[in-house]
Amino acid sequence: MNAGSAAPDMPPVEGQGPIDWGIAAATAQRFMSAGPVIPKEEAGDAVRRMREQTVEAERHVRDLTGLGHGLPVLPGDVVDRAGWVRAATAGLAALTDHALPRNSPGLRGNVLARTAGVQAGMVLAYLGGRVLGQYDPFGGDGPGGRLLVVAPNVVATQRALRVPEDDFALWVCLHESTHRLQFTAVPWLREYFASQVGELLSIMDESTATVLTRMAEALKTARSEKDNKDSVGLLELLQSPEQRVVLDRLLALSTLLEGHAEHVMDAVGPAVVPSVGTIRARFSVRRGPRGNVDRLLRALLGVDAKVRQYAQGSAFVDHVVGAVGMERFNTVWTSPETLPTRAEIGDPARWLNRNA
Repeated sequence: MNAGSAAPDMPPVEGQGPIDWGIAAATAQRFMSAGPVIPKEEAGDAVRRMREQTVEAERHVRDLTGLGHGLPVLPGDVVDRAGWVRAATAGLAALTDHALPRNSPGLRGNVLARTAGVQAGMVLAYLGGRVLGQYDPFGGDGPGGRLLVVAPNVVATQRALRVPEDDFALWVCLHESTHRLQFTAVPWLREYFASQVGELLSIMDESTATVLTRMAEALKTARSEKDNKDSVGLLELLQSPEQRVVLDRLLALSTLLEGHAEHVMDAVGPAVVPSVGTIRARFSVRRGPRGNVDRLLRALLGVDAKVRQYAQGSAFVDHVVGAVGMERFNTVWTSPETLPTRAEIGDPARWLNRNA
């Protein structure tokens, strides 16, 4: 399915910064499958509908959350897998350049950048066949970021789940539109996120021996925590104590953002997505790993930890909204100080008490 013509093409990604994103993009496109083959006319119709649904979805999200009224409602871009890789690498390059000044020490050098680019490209190749949509606050040409819907993955997943086409595509758009609204309606969030990423990157200059030592410890911890529902991905286990402090803030924020989007996409309800109950039930089953290789990759990439983020974040938002309503919940967006900590994500009553 070729949906790339529905969105403006991205310029080549320059190989600068801690990761050579040009090599990452080339590596991902080399190893990523093309996706389902769909007749041209049918694919064109699907792309047009999805683009319209990005606008429809944001209107529903605004009505439910009370955020963003008065801001322009812009359509998202519908892309194929290769288009998503180009957009993702461009956005990641913009984020790392924005978060980490070019004269920062550490994580520099052509050889290291190229090696990191190949590694990042393999991750993107894996994710490129699975990601349904994405909002990138650092993508696009303006401050509003870029909302993407990956048409072949949406179609393939919808067919695998055997759910209505329009319902499923709108459901996906609700999630990504929530993310866009989080960053466009909360004026400080984009810079705060970039500053946290920059702080994490700035303290990641370590010797090979240190990393290898920590990797051995991390693998031992991962084995001991394999049956623990709160266990984390290998990437997190490799962090130093200093890095874990920053990573905890980033994980708390991303868990909140994902949980908020999960809450919204279901809370909009059957009046908008009639088959939402069926979609959620079948999609939750599909999120699990489907084989030993997939299970290993998900563990190494932290995908299982990401799935737990959806559940933990959604439980936090469900609890707070259920207890005090959406308007009171929205005080979470007041400032960085009102964001929940990682501990409060797991214990929403602590956040409510602190922000009473």
